[in-house]
Amino acid sequence: MDSPDADETPPDRRTAGFKDRTRIDAARRRVLDAATPHERIERLSLVPADGRALAEAVTSQRAVPDYQRAAMDGWAVRAEDTFGASDRSPGILRVADDEPSSVPETSVGPERAVRVHTGSELPDGANAVVMIEHVERVGDDLEVFDAVTDGENVAPVGEDVAEGQRLFDPGHRLRPSDLGLLKSVGIDRVQVYERPTVGVIPTGEELVQSDPAPGEVIETNGLTVSRLVERWGGVPTYRNVVTDDESALRAAIQRDLTKDIVVTTGGSSVGARDLLPEVVDDLGEVLVHGVALKPGHPVALGVVEETPVVMLPGYPVAAIVNAVQFLRPLVKHIGHLPDDPPPTTTARLDRKIPSEPGVRTFARVKLDEGDTSDDGERGDDGGGQEDGEQDSLPTATPTRASGSGVLSSVALADGWVAVPEDREGYDAGERVAVEHWEWSA
Repeated sequence: MDSPDADETPPDRRTAGFKDRTRIDAARRRVLDAATPHERIERLSLVPADGRALAEAVTSQRAVPDYQRAAMDGWAVRAEDTFGASDRSPGILRVADDEPSSVPETSVGPERAVRVHTGSELPDGANAVVMIEHVERVGDDLEVFDAVTDGENVAPVGEDVAEGQRLFDPGHRLRPSDLGLLKSVGIDRVQVYERPTVGVIPTGEELVQSDPAPGEVIETNGLTVSRLVERWGGVPTYRNVVTDDESALRAAIQRDLTKDIVVTTGGSSVGARDLLPEVVDDLGEVLVHGVALKPGHPVALGVVEETPVVMLPGYPVAAIVNAVQFLRPLVKHIGHLPDDPPPTTTARLDRKIPSEPGVRTFARVKLDEGDTSDDGERGDDGGGQEDGEQDSLPTATPTRASGSGVLSSVALADGWVAVPEDREGYDAGERVAVEHWEWSA
């Protein structure tokens, strides 16, 4: 929120509410600008390095393959010995070796052929392979019905990877296919950034872990957020519930300033028990309090001793929406991980989604896949569909138009539709992009 003029009395946040709310993109930029990526590095073997961000450039230590190899089952030959061979006038070569082998036990001399299989090393003297279906064995002779050229059906040295080839840059997030490539070029350990650490602190005197009495609520936000942090590449520490007491909240935040990020749930609004923004502002600085998004506008973002603090609202849906919008980018930024957008499905709404102008609304929806043989496949960007192709799109049905406390509206949804600030909702029948935020790592 903007600071008041110097000659004005700062408004009481408990009575002022959220008349001025920061737009979501500006709020995200503000907290990311206040966070510094850590520089902690560790050296890991390939399996635990899966999903981690490289802290160094990686180059190949050897060529793959590092020898010429047969690309087909057949016979290794000198290409010039097959010139002119055809179905009408086959070339005749002498069989130099009777059995295919993965090692070249026999050299290929003039007008000779050696049996090879796919992937085996090309024998000395050979420069091509005649496919097995283009020859016929007649005693110790080989009739060749198709001429080959120099290098035909042969995988050259370095066809896959050249020696010294740059494979990955720092910051690249390793995938399973990357690990296979690294192993193939002789690399079994890599330097990666450590996973960012996150202290997850649920707050609220009404929260219990089980068997709630009247007026008590099962704690779910801390569990959900900690598992999201793990999925996003962080290391969460899921703390016990902290009651709505200023001293207790202060101690809990100070305890976790050793983490890269502190995230709290509950106590971020302007009620009598919403103490966290004041505690954080006393310890450090509140950068944003109140964001133009629904559900969950009472989110607060701050920084204490260079540690970003994300104060999520207590309603479960609001907590999840804000965690995806603010906590996830922070985890990625601090951990040197790419902040890729979630996969989407283009769908057609079956009823209107209302939205307030100037506010980004996240409407939970279920998908009826129907016929998705064309543009309805997951990952479509929403373009290129004509009205006549309406039936090829899945149908998106809002699970609940409002209600940030209804956790099932997220858990039982397939994703959400983000209505931008410049729209007053989407009408029934409109094409929309359904974000599968929970599928996104």
